[in-house]
Amino acid sequence: MPERVVLCRRQDLSPGEARRFDGPGYRIALARVGDEFFAVGDRCSHENYSLSEGELWAEECEIECPQHGSTFDLRTGAPCSLPATVPVPVYAVDLVGDDVVVTLP
Repeated sequence: MPERVVLCRRQDLSPGEARRFDGPGYRIALARVGDEFFAVGDRCSHENYSLSEGELWAEECEIECPQHGSTFDLRTGAPCSLPATVPVPVYAVDLVGDDVVVTLP
């Protein structure tokens, strides 16, 4: 059964910023592009590096792995550049009042 988790408040993340959130059974990179929020698994599928520590490419809606430069589409999790070839998980994000809520499987 899916679980809904409040990660932060809307104002806790500035536009163009990504941050890592850890909890029991999850490690999520939450990114804000303008007024939209995107949540992906925080582990690069190429090697186990934190995507939230990489650069957020707002215009492309992608996040870059800081270690080898692979980028991932924040909407789909698909890799957009090598060396990564496997997508990262994507999680549904809802705004409930000022809370940023993610649905985990």
